[in-house]
Amino acid sequence: MADFQKEVAERIVAIPMDKDIFDAAAAFMRTSIGQKYSYNVTWQGRPIIQYPQDMVAMQELIWQIKPDLIIETGIAHGGSLIFSASMLALLDMCDAIETGDKIDPKVSKRKVLGIDIDIRAHNRAAIEAHPMSSRIQMIQGSSIAPEIIAQVKAVAADYSRVLVCLDSNHTHEHVLAELEAYAPLTSVDSYCVVFDTVVEDMPADMFPDRPWGPGNNPKTAVWEYLKTHPEFEIDKSIQHKLLITVAPDGYLKRVR
Repeated sequence: MADFQKEVAERIVAIPMDKDIFDAAAAFMRTSIGQKYSYNVTWQGRPIIQYPQDMVAMQELIWQIKPDLIIETGIAHGGSLIFSASMLALLDMCDAIETGDKIDPKVSKRKVLGIDIDIRAHNRAAIEAHPMSSRIQMIQGSSIAPEIIAQVKAVAADYSRVLVCLDSNHTHEHVLAELEAYAPLTSVDSYCVVFDTVVEDMPADMFPDRPWGPGNNPKTAVWEYLKTHPEFEIDKSIQHKLLITVAPDGYLKRVR
């Protein structure tokens, strides 16, 4: 395994020097976003609206970090909440195997906290009816409203290993406010993952019905945030190994 891992690491380091594969990945992203490729995928029966490659990366991070709490802004159909909850369930199962203890999912401390300005009734009902629902808590309201931020911080205060995912309104101003509010909750050696930073790399006419676009998007917010927050660094190894990702420069590791 040591030799295998060394080969993988060397391959990832070399990827940025391969212009052909980078160009091919960029072309696929442009075409697939226009075709709403991410809407084709479900997780345990619920639309997740993510690229499979990013789902694999999140699985790797959750296994590596073993968080007690995952905070997610943006709920939509709930697939991402259920994905995160199922990963936490696997962590609990592995803990139980190692210790020989039984873990009741209804009393497990590990939790996913989702925030959305509009949790539609049919989505809430489907999430609450899902087998993973006991691990999920939802808060309705703007993720940058002071009262919502206070609620999230109150929940996070009871947890030591926290992973944060930002995937709601994609304007620069909104994402920067989310970063200021929630990135500090990220535990050291964990990640704050900012999705849809790829908007910066897309053609200007790609999002005609949205308030975001090149120059005004999650990636520009990340760049602005990092100017004054050296405790976070972009983990470019993730985007390099994935090639296909909606979060280039969006995998932020808290290093101190």
